[in-house]
Amino acid sequence: MLQFIKRLAKSLGPSIVLLAFQLTLAATTAAETKPSKPRVIVTSDGEIDDECSMVRFLLYANEWDIEGIITSSSQYHWQGHKWAGDDWIQPYLKAYAKVRPNLVKHDSRYPTADYLQARTFLGNVKAEGEMEEVTPGSQHIVNVLLDESDDRPIWIQAWGGPNTIARALKTIEEDHLEKMAYVANKIRLFFIWEQDSTYQDYIRPHWGKYNIQTIVSDQFIAIMYHWDKSLPPEQQKFFTGKWTIEHLVRNHGPLCASYKAKENGDFRSEGDSPSFMHAIPTGLRSLESPDWGGWGGRYARVRENTWLDPVANPAYQYPEGRWFGNSAWGRLRLRNIERDRNAEDQELIEYLKPIWRWAETFQNDFASRADWCVKPYDEANHPPVVKLTTPLNLKVRPGTTVQLSAQGTSDPDADELAYYWWQYQEAGTYDGISNLMDGNNQDASFTVPNDANVGETIHIICEVTDNGTPPLTRYERVVAEIK
Repeated sequence: MLQFIKRLAKSLGPSIVLLAFQLTLAATTAAETKPSKPRVIVTSDGEIDDECSMVRFLLYANEWDIEGIITSSSQYHWQGHKWAGDDWIQPYLKAYAKVRPNLVKHDSRYPTADYLQARTFLGNVKAEGEMEEVTPGSQHIVNVLLDESDDRPIWIQAWGGPNTIARALKTIEEDHLEKMAYVANKIRLFFIWEQDSTYQDYIRPHWGKYNIQTIVSDQFIAIMYHWDKSLPPEQQKFFTGKWTIEHLVRNHGPLCASYKAKENGDFRSEGDSPSFMHAIPTGLRSLESPDWGGWGGRYARVRENTWLDPVANPAYQYPEGRWFGNSAWGRLRLRNIERDRNAEDQELIEYLKPIWRWAETFQNDFASRADWCVKPYDEANHPPVVKLTTPLNLKVRPGTTVQLSAQGTSDPDADELAYYWWQYQEAGTYDGISNLMDGNNQDASFTVPNDANVGETIHIICEVTDNGTPPLTRYERVVAEIK
């Protein structure tokens, strides 16, 4: 390379070559430092709330490398039993194809509909928990997991039962035993309940030794069918028919028009959305650890590498087996509300806070994506880009003052920005509150409490919101470890 540059300098002149070299180096450096997109595989049983989730999922298709969209079964849905059809997703992919030309005006990374179609397969759907048959969907998962050209983690989501995932893993165990450790190292699992028994019956006994990170969510009930009993009143306005009709289903193109809200326009259910909202790169760094929290909720390690929903009662005993509709704490609590016809349950609402605390933000973000389907770039809003000069990971001593700075933060639409620094107390291991100063400014600071112990962590969130329509928010998280 150096010899080539010298020869080029003789013919074109050193100044021009130097400029070209600097631009090339800058572009190369930017490409190397730009974070890669998360890889995801969806498995879904096609329930009506899966269909609602699929609309949101496709509007965020630019944020991930989508490796597969697989139809599976569950304890609630399979062929011949409340079945949406083997090809239930096709109308959504066709609607996506129609709006993609406008979506790419806002982000060129939106995949083509053909790309998504080539990764859409039918999995194990003949019965609840069926995992004996090798299906096109299970084999596609096998192929993705065995591909050694890409070692990045793959977030495999079960919107229904995990049986197609289990079949894929069984194929690898049977035919590629020597690759099990390699495959396990790539897998991250996020289940919306365990909607069949295959995780307990097969995955955990056969793959448990590899300690695959597995999140099983019950918090999703915050935005499922009974959201009006699970959300605080101030959050519910973002789920009413008035909001949904104005910001989503009306005048936003065919994909949003296919969103199956209730007849009066009220939000119906998106119980599966937390599984992929967890992987939206908002700056909250939620993929780094399930207990850090983000749009998809916050989870506690219960056993091995299995993460479930934090139950506030320290005397509570998690079930040894499945975390699902007959055992998950929140679902049982919700049944009590339904049985006793109570208006609300404050303990349940607090249990679901790791998701609903972001509800206004992620609903506004959803509305902006709906705008992207029909509006030109300069008439829609786009989220701010948060950049800190403060390192994201710090080693700090008790009693010291830590300077925080979001200098370099910008907005693609040149909107005004509001800053809010706050301590995410539940995410840190230090049990107290640190003293934050100037929390509403671009630059802030906090004092490390004197009673903080070595190894404990304090999580500080920089939350930046623009004044566009709708207002959009992005974050950065500083994790300070006591030394």
